[in-house]
This record gives sequence, C-alpha cells and structure tokens, in this order.
Amino acid sequence: MIVGVHGVRGAVRIKSFTEEPADIGYYSPMEDEAGGTKFRLKVTGEVKGLVIATLEGIADRNAAEALKGTGLWVPRERLPGRLAEDEFLYSDLIGLVVEAVDGKRLGTVKAVADYGAGDVLDIKLEPKGDMMVPFTKDSVPEVDIAGGRLVVVPPVYAPDENEERNGGA
Repeated sequence: MIVGVHGVRGAVRIKSFTEEPADIGYYSPMEDEAGGTKFRLKVTGEVKGLVIATLEGIADRNAAEALKGTGLWVPRERLPGRLAEDEFLYSDLIGLVVEAVDGKRLGTVKAVADYGAGDVLDIKLEPKGDMMVPFTKDSVPEVDIAGGRLVVVPPVYAPDENEERNGGA
C-alpha cells in the first residue's frame, strides 16, 4: 500500500507485506485493487520499515501524493506456488468463518493487519461487533483454508475499573 511520498520527484513510501520488504520490487508490475491501473515500480531504498520506490509515469510530488492510500496488488498466478504448512496469504484468510474452540460460530475474518508486533485478525462478529485476535498458534490453533474456517481462542474480557465500580453497568 502506498502510504506517503518521499521527496519532490514522485517517489512513494510503500508498506510492503512481503517477507523481505524490498522484495516487493520483484512483483512489478502491480495493479490497484480494481485491477484498472498497472504500476511499474522500482525499489530505491528503505526507511523506517517502509520501502521507497519510484513509479513509472509519476514524476512529481503532487502526482505521488494523489496515490496515497492506493493498495498494490499482485495477481495470484504470479505469487510463489507453494507455501509452508503454517504460511498463509492474507487474501486466503479474509472471509473465513471464525469458530471458537467449542465449535460456536463467532463471525468472519474481515481483515488482517500488522501493526508492528505481528499479524492480527480483525473479526466481524455475528450478529454485531468486532474482535481482534493475534494471529499466533496459541490464539488461532487451527486454520482450514479448504474448509473455509479457522478456530480461535477468544481473548478473555477484563472489565475496566469504571465498570467494576459501577457494578458492571
């Protein structure tokens, strides 16, 4: 995802989700989420966990700024063929049914994020609400891509001190 600009000549800062961030350059050209625009990119450096890259046809800061927030996608057929047993693509996790360890359906995976401390599943609860769960073996002991589901150990809810003072109200 393009998260910002770098300098005045149209370079952009990209949040890369590849194992080695600079490897994003190997997947050029990429597409926007709709698949309507292709981006040829050249990695020029890294800074603070982000990749610095130039995009073909983008030559100034204003044009680069207009792309902020654009997701960069690689067609699945261009991705590496086999993943290790405990490796998953974010796109394979989104939409999976989420069950608790007791088999109760909780909702579906809405998104996967990495805020710096590891991957986190953003789960849309049924009938309403959201829950975030670390994507670790302890919190997600089973992932069944073929079956369209995963099992989570829901986090234990701890009421804040205001709720305790008010009798849980």
